[in-house]
Amino acid sequence: MTTILDAQTVLPPDKDDPALTSLVTALSEGTASLTGPDGAQLPLPAEVYRVLRGVVTAMSQGLAVTIAPHNTQMTTQEAADLLDISRPTLVRLLTDGEIPFHLRGRHRRVLLADVLDYQERSRERRRATLDEMTRTANEDGSDRTAEEFIRTR
Repeated sequence: MTTILDAQTVLPPDKDDPALTSLVTALSEGTASLTGPDGAQLPLPAEVYRVLRGVVTAMSQGLAVTIAPHNTQMTTQEAADLLDISRPTLVRLLTDGEIPFHLRGRHRRVLLADVLDYQERSRERRRATLDEMTRTANEDGSDRTAEEFIRTR
């Protein structure tokens, strides 16, 4: 039986909730398992454990958490929304070979793993570029010119 989950946003409990604080500590110490209704210990897969730890950590910091299922195969609009870019920009990335895709009839489809891989590569390129710009600014002294600007606000 397949069930479809709807996106669900959960508000955090009180920030000083002692049960949540102890759970954050317990989850930071390694692996975990669930205890079933019959007392049986059920080990959590690494992916589930990582998600649970992230949810508990975010909620302990007073953040709301949204849990939403994603298809592993996405439309171009879904992929563009995930990357926070326009669909035409995504299509350009597809045709340039930045993100693999396949055609289903006349419609392009992309795999979630490929979109996430592109997102990580893009972040790494941005970090490397920023590091290079910072290094260059330190070497030529242009990082100190910002001190010469008059603060207006």
